[in-house]
Amino acid sequence: MSITREVSVSNWHEGAHHTLDDRVVAEEAVALTYNKRSHVVMMVTPENLEDFAIGFSLTEGIIDEPADVLESTVIKRENGLEIAMTVSAECFARLEGQRRNLVGRTGCGLCGAESLATAVRNPAVVSSSVSVTADAIQTAVQTLNDHQPIQAETGAAHGAAWCSVTGKILVLREDIGRHNALDKLIGHLCRTGFDPASGFVLVSSRASYEMVFKAAAAGMEVLVAVSAPTTLAIDFAHRSGMTLVGFARPGRHNVYTFETRIQGE
Repeated sequence: MSITREVSVSNWHEGAHHTLDDRVVAEEAVALTYNKRSHVVMMVTPENLEDFAIGFSLTEGIIDEPADVLESTVIKRENGLEIAMTVSAECFARLEGQRRNLVGRTGCGLCGAESLATAVRNPAVVSSSVSVTADAIQTAVQTLNDHQPIQAETGAAHGAAWCSVTGKILVLREDIGRHNALDKLIGHLCRTGFDPASGFVLVSSRASYEMVFKAAAAGMEVLVAVSAPTTLAIDFAHRSGMTLVGFARPGRHNVYTFETRIQGE
């Protein structure tokens, strides 16, 4: 399936009109089903869908490890795609007991939650074994654009990157949704095996509560965002023991929590 599409546009520039070809990122409705039960419909860039399904399932607490997904199939439907997963009986029973009605979640991450108790959940507490330098953060930030081909082509994709402690970007996933990009990254890392103490995560977006929650669920100790954090993101970073870095741009960044993990501040 094509990730971008060429469209003809009428372009206005400095008082003159031109007809140009433009590349536009794909957006697809993707339904996630577990043991033939519908759970959620997300708007997703249809790439790395297996990573997305695993990452979403892990960070939502539906499964405990990738092996809990016994089978996964991407099915083309009339109005979008379905990722049909079969999960272990234990995981499915737990899902049925804490079922959330999530429809089209792309923004705040809480749409469809039935109560405040289910909306604002407690984050996982992470370890404290990562140490990175301010220079490593800057190295990753300055090379981020080089690893985002969909963003470069369309200007409409977020990226989530796993970086070594020296700031080298090891793997990156892109999506129209910042949560989706992070889920794809987490899914890939957990499927292939990774050590949360071996690096940090960099996202091309603001740091919301749910970005902190998802990163903590994966055991990541340092979350670096190119834009601002929210108050709840900072509160959750404190509660999870995570180092939260925001406004990470070439030449500058702010450390909001647990700055002892960042050497050279």
